[in-house]
Amino acid sequence: MLKRITALICAMFTLPMFAQLGGESTYQFLNLVSSPRQAALGGKVLTNFDYDVVGGLFNPAAINVEMDNQLALNYASYLGGISYGTAAYAYTWDRHVNTLHVGMSYINYGTFDGYDVNGVSTGTFTGNEAALSFGYGYKIPYSDFYLGANVKFITSQLEQYNSLGGAVDLAAMYINEKLEFHAALVVRNLGTQFTTYAGTPEKLPMEVDLGLSQTLQNVPIRWHVTFENLQKWPIGVSNPARATTDLDGNQTQEKVGFFNEVLRHTILGAELFPDRGFSLRLGYNFRRAEELRIVDQRNFSGLSFGVGFKLNKMRFSYSHARYNSASNTNFFGLQIDLR
Repeated sequence: MLKRITALICAMFTLPMFAQLGGESTYQFLNLVSSPRQAALGGKVLTNFDYDVVGGLFNPAAINVEMDNQLALNYASYLGGISYGTAAYAYTWDRHVNTLHVGMSYINYGTFDGYDVNGVSTGTFTGNEAALSFGYGYKIPYSDFYLGANVKFITSQLEQYNSLGGAVDLAAMYINEKLEFHAALVVRNLGTQFTTYAGTPEKLPMEVDLGLSQTLQNVPIRWHVTFENLQKWPIGVSNPARATTDLDGNQTQEKVGFFNEVLRHTILGAELFPDRGFSLRLGYNFRRAEELRIVDQRNFSGLSFGVGFKLNKMRFSYSHARYNSASNTNFFGLQIDLR
């Protein structure tokens, strides 16, 4: 059995790993934060294995019986007037191994004024995208390993252009209950466009993420470390605004060193009282902090925090994520126990 698990993980790593980050592929909304809890812990958390039904959107191996009959609704006021949200529901028909997960992600880019090449108004237009997912989580009998998969159907409308696509997420997770240690490997958005916007096929935002977390002994804190976008190295690009000029007028571009590259793949998070009715969450996204940092100005880019509390059969969550001094994001979430 161990050999099979090892082979599966190796196979997931050796899938075609195209470099796909912002601006390099379509359907970028698929990699947006899915919940306030995730946002507060830095933006990507793969290793929560509990009641949080939204966790199945990013890591289908985390789908478990505690999510049974849980319904979650989340909404975020994003940058530039963009709004997006997620919804998730899970149902267990076999208390031992079988849990089905259904999720939805939606983004609305707002209303825009259109003009032709002569500057004559053509009216207003909108843009929106959505993805419907079906997930399944499975525990390998007599082991500490869990597997999961999501199948996603994607629709996108940008002005007069439309596109349809499909993708799958594959995940494997290891849980050591004695040490309260979790590790997860997820390959997201393996798929294709069924119909293109204007006849040119585009890649989907495939990414490979690795997550680790553990609850400290005698301290009610669970730490999280996520290594994102492992399908691409290097990930950093020099910022022309940070170029330096010497007295002779010679310009030197910003250099992104090895250690900086490692940090750009890293997200840190910590949750205080993760198993209680009230919890505090804090996260730091190094890539966001570095790419949105303004020279000689402290704006706390990359920092995020949030809270969660339970009231009877409802759980409320809120997070605030810092991007830069001009734009930040608030995320609100509600989860209802329908049992």
